[in-house]
Amino acid sequence: MIVQLSVDQRAARSRFKVFAEKEILAHAAAFDAEQAISTDVVRALADEGCLAAPVRVDSGGGGMDWVTYGLMSEEFGRACQNIRNFVAVEDMVAQALDRWGTAEQRDRWIGPIRRGETLAAFALTEPGIGSDAASIEMEAEPVASPDGADGFVLRGSKKWISFGQIADLFLVFAKLDGKHTAFLVERDTPGLTVNPLNGLLGLRGSMLGELVFDDCRIPAEALVGRPGMGLTFIASSSLDLGRYSTAWGSVGLAQACMEASVRYADGRHQYGGPVSDHQLVRRMLADMVTDIAATRALCHQAGLSKDQGEADAVNLTLMAKYRASLLANQAAADAVQIQGAQGIGTPGQVERHFRDAKVMEIIEGTTQIQQSMLGQYARQVVGRG
Repeated sequence: MIVQLSVDQRAARSRFKVFAEKEILAHAAAFDAEQAISTDVVRALADEGCLAAPVRVDSGGGGMDWVTYGLMSEEFGRACQNIRNFVAVEDMVAQALDRWGTAEQRDRWIGPIRRGETLAAFALTEPGIGSDAASIEMEAEPVASPDGADGFVLRGSKKWISFGQIADLFLVFAKLDGKHTAFLVERDTPGLTVNPLNGLLGLRGSMLGELVFDDCRIPAEALVGRPGMGLTFIASSSLDLGRYSTAWGSVGLAQACMEASVRYADGRHQYGGPVSDHQLVRRMLADMVTDIAATRALCHQAGLSKDQGEADAVNLTLMAKYRASLLANQAAADAVQIQGAQGIGTPGQVERHFRDAKVMEIIEGTTQIQQSMLGQYARQVVGRG
């Protein structure tokens, strides 16, 4: 399927590219080295309307269509995966509130998230629980109070939480009477401790944190949706958004690697001519340009499917994330190989992309989990015939 971009979508893509090069790319190396993003870039993202962009306008969001959101994610991923990840995390929480939150929750939180006044984080993963989200161990206990201030007490911990170090609001998943349930927890809630996690391989600027809940009491109105909706509805839809963003961002990373490779290969001379004249280098460039085009088309198809509300949209997003994360790793590895010693130098653009690319195969479902899910989907597709 070839997706023809509308005039507005083409204009948006150009705007995202200019914004990313001006406000993000120039600072990407610093975000990586300092293991933190800046308040200035958060403000710029908010001013540009990039936060809570796919959330309904009636709920305080930007009402952006999914193809346009993908174009934005690609350009941000081309510049800096940490910023692409930040935008995705904010949107995962904002979308959950839009779809499953109460009117009061939507009114209180979505607007501030969109304006960059409240930073949100998605807290599902635990120290011993990753892809098998159904096995989370964190507990929520209902509590009653004589003064009528009923609520819940949270006990347990969450780990590898993107932007946990700076988030003001956490969307937390726990078991309530054995049912997976979602809650909102503000950062200053007594009983919540946030510990920074630094020194990671990639996405070093994503400011990961560990959350420890020690008899952390939250009010009854912190419940998002109904008990039992936590994984099947809330987490699954949020992770679908995360996978979609990661897919497009991986295409952007591969695009950046190809551009860096061409510039280097054309400018570097060996054995009497530019490196780009060597057939084996041209083969790597040929694979990059072909695989990028094919994977971008798959991402476009996933976005169009989401915009049209098709039943296969989730599976197309799975395919896009699976294929794109593999592409990012191969393109980054080839970019390092083409640049040789310069490619493994620190700091370096392709060196950073190489480290970040590995993370793309892990977040929002590992490559192996994607393979398992898509293998089952293949059986369903054949069964339809």
